[in-house]
Order: sequence, then C-alpha cells, then structure tokens
Amino acid sequence: MGFMKPEQIWERTVEAGVKKAQLRFRKQLLLGFLGGAYIALGFLLYIRVSGVFPAPWSDVGSIFGAAVFPLGLILTIIAGGELLTGNMMAVPTAFFTGKIKFHQLVNNWAVITVGNFLGAVFIAYVFGHLVGLTEQGVYLTKLVKIVHAKTAEPFSVALLSGIGCNWLVGLAVWLAYSTDNDIGRIIGIWFPTMAFVAIGFQHVVANMFVIPAAIFSNQATWMDFLRNVVPVYMGNVIGGALFVSGIYALVYRHAK
Repeated sequence: MGFMKPEQIWERTVEAGVKKAQLRFRKQLLLGFLGGAYIALGFLLYIRVSGVFPAPWSDVGSIFGAAVFPLGLILTIIAGGELLTGNMMAVPTAFFTGKIKFHQLVNNWAVITVGNFLGAVFIAYVFGHLVGLTEQGVYLTKLVKIVHAKTAEPFSVALLSGIGCNWLVGLAVWLAYSTDNDIGRIIGIWFPTMAFVAIGFQHVVANMFVIPAAIFSNQATWMDFLRNVVPVYMGNVIGGALFVSGIYALVYRHAK
C-alpha cells in the first residue's frame, strides 16, 4: 500500500479540483445529491448506533457512533459523489494555481450546496420521518439532544466549530487523494472523519440532515436551521479553503 508525498498529493488535488469545477451542471447536481444522501446515511447510522446506549453511557455511545459515521465520506469518495465540504478544499487548489476562474469555484459550491441539501433532506424525510428511523424512542431522544446542542451554539462558536470540522474533513479528502488503493483510502478517510465527529465539530452537510430530521418531528424550526447553517457554512469554508488548501498552496504551489 503506497502513499504519495505531500507535493504529489497537491498535484493530484489540483487535478481533482479542475475536474470538479468543469463538471456539467446536471452531473454536479446528481453527484451532489448522492454526496448529501451518503453523509446523511452516515449520520443516520451514527444515531442508530449511539442512541441505544443508556444515558450513563452516552459518551461511549457517541464514540461508537463516531466510528461508523465515516461511512458517508467513504461512499462519497469511493462509490462516487460530490460533497460540499470536500470541494471547499479541493476546488480552491485549482483556483490558487490559476487553472479555474473564481466564478467557476463559486458556481461549483452553489450547485453542490443545492445537491447536498436535496440528498440530505431526502434521507431525513423518507427514512427519518416516513420510515421513522429518527422518531422512535431512544433515537428521537438522541436526535433532539444532538440538534439542541448544535442550534444552541452562539454564532462565533458555531463558526469556529465549522473551521475545526472542515480542517479535518479537508485532510480526510487530502489523504484519500494520496493513494489509489481503496483500503488506504478508507483508512485515510476514517481517522480524520471520526475525529471531527467525536470532538463534536459542526459539518454543514451533516446538519442539512439532522436539523431537518428534527424539524420533521416538530423538534426544531427552519429558523433554527438557518441560524445554524450560516456560521457553520462559513466556518467550513475557512477550514477547507484556508487551513488546508490555502496553507498547502503557500508551500507547494510553486514547488518543482
């Protein structure tokens, strides 16, 4: 199982960023839908695993939930999908090297945002609400606890939490680009993704699932959703575009 050096990962990430920005609208939207759905399935799995632990063991349950949540990003990277938080890291590398224009970066983020939202809300409504997977007993209790914690955070805290999240998610995608071996990709994705969930950092696409799931069960409102998504979105941008691709650009952009 071979892994590339950081300067080689940079070149591969730039190439990926260019391809993402040049995808046709229809492909971006469809792959964005899949990316949102996959992350939502990972969060749904988190709730179903962690929710069964009794209250005194809730922290242990959260660790077990964090251990299975990376399924969403693994599916996105290996099976195929477009994820906003990953693109917040990858697409800027192409912009920083002058291979795409700023409007291409913005267009990509906008389309993937819509696609991810549709995919995440689809899972929340169909499987969470209609099937009832987030509205039954201990699972509803876990859902409400998660959502209330997320929406209670002040703007500045949610912003900083978003930065921490996408610093780690951006690194997970960065590590996934370091190898063509699927086992290596899974390992590279799993550790940083588990870390951000276990720490409790906020991920905008995950929140596009969990807060609407609470809304469908009358435990939150769309105003709660908007108040959360704005700072978390901004923080995710900073974490991915500046703390990962931005810093690596300063180091490797002109490397030979």
